Amino acid sequence: MTLHLRWAAVTDKGHVRSSNQDCYYAGDRLLVVADGMGGMAAGDVASRLAVEAMASLDVPIDNEHQMDSLHKALEVANGRIAETVASDAALQGMGTTLTAVIFSGDRAALAHVGDSRAYLLRDGRLNQLTKDDTYVQMLVDQGLIRPEEAGSHPRRAVVTQALQGEPVSPSYVIVEPEPGDRWLLCSDGLTTVVPPDRIEAELLGCDAPQACAENLVELALRGGGPDNITVIVADLTVAG
Repeated sequence: MTLHLRWAAVTDKGHVRSSNQDCYYAGDRLLVVADGMGGMAAGDVASRLAVEAMASLDVPIDNEHQMDSLHKALEVANGRIAETVASDAALQGMGTTLTAVIFSGDRAALAHVGDSRAYLLRDGRLNQLTKDDTYVQMLVDQGLIRPEEAGSHPRRAVVTQALQGEPVSPSYVIVEPEPGDRWLLCSDGLTTVVPPDRIEAELLGCDAPQACAENLVELALRGGGPDNITVIVADLTVAG
C-alpha cells in the first residue's frame, strides 16, 4: 500500500506582528509546521533551523524506522538551535514549536512539541491528534479550569515545552491511514482565533486543499490576526 499526499500550504504574518516567525515544509512524504518564539531573540531563526533539520525525512522510510528517524531529526534540530545560541548570546531564549508527520511505508508517524497542532478529519469528524504543551492545558489536565476557559485565560500563550536547545520530551503518535483522510497542521495563529467547530466545517465544506487553506487563514485574519498564521491542508489517498 502506498500513500499519496495532495497538499496546500498558506502562511501570513497576521495583522499585529511585524514579521512572520512561522516556518513550514510540505512534500511528498512529510509535513512540518514550526512556530518560532522569542520575538527579538530570533524565533524565525529557530523555526527555520528546525524545519531544515526535519526536511531530511522527506524520503522513503519503512515503518520500523519511522519513530527513530523522527526522534533523531528532532535531536538534530534541537542541537542546531543550541549551537546557534551558543555562538551568539543575543539569541538566548529563542525557540520553536514543532509538529511533523511522516507519510511513508503504509502508516503515518507524528512528532510534536509546543502548541502548534495536527488534526485528522475522518468520517466527517475532526480529531485533534496533538496536545498543547501549554500552561493552560496543564490546568485543564489537572481539572483546575474547564477546556472552554482555556481560550480566554490570561496565560494562554505560555508554552511549557519547545525546541530551545535544552532537553525536551516530544510526543509521538502512530496513525493507520485510510483513503479520504484530510490532515491539518497549523500554528496557534489559527487555533487561538478560529474555534474547532468552524475549522471542522471549513475542512468538510471545501474540496480543494488550496482553497481550504486559504479560507482558514482568512478566517483567522477576520478574527483579528493577532499572531502569525500557518496552515497546511493535505488529502491522503492510498493505492496498491
